[in-house]
Amino acid sequence: MSTAWNTRPLWSMATEVRQVVEPSTLGEEVVHYSIPSFDEIGAGQVEQTENIKSAKLRLRGGEVLISKLNPRKSRVLLVQPDSQLPMVSSTEFVGLQVGATLNPRYLAYVLQSQAVRQELDSRVYSVTRSHQRVAPEDITHLDVAVAGEQEQRRIADFLDAETARIDGLSNVQHRVLERLAERRNAGVAAAVSGSRHTSRRESRIPWLETIPEAWQEVRVGLVARMGSGHTPSRSHPEWWTDCTIPWVTTGEVKQVRDDRLEDLCETREKISTAGLANSAAELHPKGTVFLCRTASAGYSGVMGLDMATSQDFVTWTCGPRLDPYYLLWCLRAMRPDLLGRLAIGSTHKTIYVPDLQMLRIPLPPIDEQREIVTTIRHQNARVDELSDKVRRQTDLLRERRQALITAAVTGQFDVSTASGRNVTEGVAS
Repeated sequence: MSTAWNTRPLWSMATEVRQVVEPSTLGEEVVHYSIPSFDEIGAGQVEQTENIKSAKLRLRGGEVLISKLNPRKSRVLLVQPDSQLPMVSSTEFVGLQVGATLNPRYLAYVLQSQAVRQELDSRVYSVTRSHQRVAPEDITHLDVAVAGEQEQRRIADFLDAETARIDGLSNVQHRVLERLAERRNAGVAAAVSGSRHTSRRESRIPWLETIPEAWQEVRVGLVARMGSGHTPSRSHPEWWTDCTIPWVTTGEVKQVRDDRLEDLCETREKISTAGLANSAAELHPKGTVFLCRTASAGYSGVMGLDMATSQDFVTWTCGPRLDPYYLLWCLRAMRPDLLGRLAIGSTHKTIYVPDLQMLRIPLPPIDEQREIVTTIRHQNARVDELSDKVRRQTDLLRERRQALITAAVTGQFDVSTASGRNVTEGVAS
């Protein structure tokens, strides 16, 4: 770091925004800087004040916002100064109005640097990893390395240009991942609908237009035994000792959410034989197909062991005419239909059992079902390999962006002579 730089506490150069207002007092619409809007678009969104149910920080424009929540995620943004609507932010943000000696764009980059993220992460308080916070004074008492005003402006200009270039590459990679996901889903739907057959007829299944002429359409309950699950009463602690039976709950959905895992073999919780005997829970055999119908509705898998489930799931134990993995991929292909046509609820979707009892699927001969499963696995493996390569490139871009910001705001190189040409070296464009 140059001798022209000095280190000062943030509170000596910026003032914390403390005015809290009820958004309804500001008119019908405001620009709302919230955690969800940051995560979605990286900026504030126009919202009707009648839909905002809590008090917010009043913003004037030009403030730097940094989230108190989970600081390792580095939610930092600069409030636009030219809004035609009143502006507010979630109280999960600390708002900073900078003084004359500090450039707000420069400060935004400082707060994104690795050193600040690590410092704040070391000060978090909470009992859960997902909802850790820092106190506002942990932010305002940060020691900030400060260059002269012209150097701050040069650093901010340099980082604006270079991060925009990296972000452009990242956006391209994101679009590639979206296209690959679409290709994967389309391949699954085509396989389970028998797209290689040319002789076809109209289908009465809601999520299909046509099926092969020789295939049947059946209600799943005619070729598989439907079941469910239950939670043994927690008021009987003796039912929760010596727990050895794997028990599928909504906590397992994350294992199958990306549709890569077929067989679920590990569960976070287990229940006991006493709990099983004294509840409506059932022990389902290995190979049983399960579908989550609440909370994370629509996600499915196959039991890799004998297992029980909570009441959040329905299960199908397949008979001789239905391969469980073919049923699994039918369920995954129909997920958009399940969520769009059958799921009820705006925030937490629920699919009700009577609707699931009426599910219909195309039914080719059992040998062809198994061939279709093999085809799906092969084509998914190719797409997943490409997706993994793109994700590795995206991760590398993110690392280089972080390293560039950290180096620039700590004076590790002279931005007036740096071109940034090596920022993305080794990453495919």
